[in-house]
Amino acid sequence: MKDMFPENLGLLGKVLDLRLQRQNVVMSNLANMDIPSYKARRLEFEKELQSALNLDVKGKMTRTSGEHVPSAFNTSTFKGQIDMSWKPQIVDGLDGVDMDKEMAIMAKNTLMYNALGDITRKSFEGLQKVITDAKA
Repeated sequence: MKDMFPENLGLLGKVLDLRLQRQNVVMSNLANMDIPSYKARRLEFEKELQSALNLDVKGKMTRTSGEHVPSAFNTSTFKGQIDMSWKPQIVDGLDGVDMDKEMAIMAKNTLMYNALGDITRKSFEGLQKVITDAKA
């Protein structure tokens, strides 16, 4: 029996969760930027996401058959990696958190999160239309 929900909803939910985690990491970096020994952190998941989805470096999906594209993605085994490497700045007394860089990361992440939210909303609107039309 076919699943009622589109196959991409599990993936969308997982990526939304990871984007939220990234936003929290960036906010933590900004909140602690005045602490001299604080090391900036990053949450990276894009390369692992491409690997999990069988995407090549160019972002094109690989096909196992000419008829379909595989969706062998398990959301329970996929997660992001927090990078805590610290590269000191040349100026003495400054920590590794660059406010401009953190704000740019936060802005890009917010745009991506909102776009994924819109895609998710559209998926549910499509389901609602199917259900409403089926009643008539």
